Amino acid sequence: MDMSQATPNDLDALWMPFTANRAFKQAPRLLARAEGMSYFTPEGREVLDGTAGLWCVNAGHGRRQIVEAIQKTAASLDFAPGFQMGHPLMFQAASRLAQITPAGLDRIFFTNSGSESADTALKIALAYHRSRGQAQRIKLIGRERGYHGINFGGLSVGGIGANKKQFGPLLGNVDHLPHTHMQSNLFTRGQPEHGFELADAVEDMVQLHGADTIAAVIVEPVAGSTGILVPPKGYLERLRALCDKHGILLIFDEVITGFGRMGANFAADLYNVTPDILTMAKGLTNAAVPMGAVAVSNEIYTQVVENAAPGIELFHGYTYSGHPLACAAAIATMDIHRDEALPARAKAIEPEWQEAVHSLRDRPNVMDIRNAGLIAGIELRPRNGKPADRAGRIMQRCFDAGVLIRTTGDIVALSPPLIIESSHIDRIVTTLGEAIAAEAA
Repeated sequence: MDMSQATPNDLDALWMPFTANRAFKQAPRLLARAEGMSYFTPEGREVLDGTAGLWCVNAGHGRRQIVEAIQKTAASLDFAPGFQMGHPLMFQAASRLAQITPAGLDRIFFTNSGSESADTALKIALAYHRSRGQAQRIKLIGRERGYHGINFGGLSVGGIGANKKQFGPLLGNVDHLPHTHMQSNLFTRGQPEHGFELADAVEDMVQLHGADTIAAVIVEPVAGSTGILVPPKGYLERLRALCDKHGILLIFDEVITGFGRMGANFAADLYNVTPDILTMAKGLTNAAVPMGAVAVSNEIYTQVVENAAPGIELFHGYTYSGHPLACAAAIATMDIHRDEALPARAKAIEPEWQEAVHSLRDRPNVMDIRNAGLIAGIELRPRNGKPADRAGRIMQRCFDAGVLIRTTGDIVALSPPLIIESSHIDRIVTTLGEAIAAEAA
């Protein structure tokens, strides 16, 4: 292609992530502006956001407070190195974040994404055990249908085959617990009744590998990217108890479930189970600037830092860890969450959200509906020989009708901004229901 002839809006140069590039560029879906609960196309057509962007714009779009904080910081401090140096905003952001993370998880390491947060958490777990004289604890246990980003560590402990098959064997010393989706729990509202015993697979890992070889278990409290798998009652509690029994660290990946999505600051708060390490990203800055973070227990921080030889204690970090613009956005976002009580707002409207999404139960080809907080998954019967075709066509119908949804395989995933109101719920569910009916064949 002669790039000198390319127009400013030419689509060819960009290799898009997690996208069917050839199909997209034949019929692109473009978003040019956003405000409140809605996106707007380049032509000015409104598209109601049923996904909070990509699980991340929890406070709604175009929040002036966040924009102004970024602008002010950019005008005074565009960048400061975070290695052997610092700037006030990174310490302020960490202190503010430590005030809302679960009690005891108040040591904060900044990253730039959920993928980086997952890899950081895994490395901290390994460093912790090595610092304690247990360097043989190198095995990392993930879960089937788990998603922990796309860097090599998170990809290895993740449980999505399609994400791995192009890239070879990935990390060794990794195993996986079974997922928690059970036929006996179809159309459950909130936490399922059956399946807590699936956590006992930790004992199988111990029998297979030996407890003294296992460093950490990492799970999403609610598995989001593989179709909204809600933890059975007692499951997370059992995981916590078994990890304690065998000296294994428990990591919660709260990139999706954090920052009010579950009607609490974190799913750990909602389910009253505190991990040793908690990863986050997405809603931390309302997605205005890329940022992630890892919260660790005081015990882990003290062990790694205070027992190290003089000098650098953890040989890990990123150029943009604690970037000034990201810190400014995070602080402004946390201010909004506090001042507008967004987690409580989400909790208050959750019953209405639950009733609305479950009203789709009798639509054609709906096989299951799952919900937790302001998240919902509607699982559809695949077309013979055409996996993901039905959901893909439903997504396009909804977009054409002015509602943005997300699909994973033949599962529709919904996760609207926490500022959602009753009229928005009605519009999302009505539009989705009509699209499902239109793809009944």
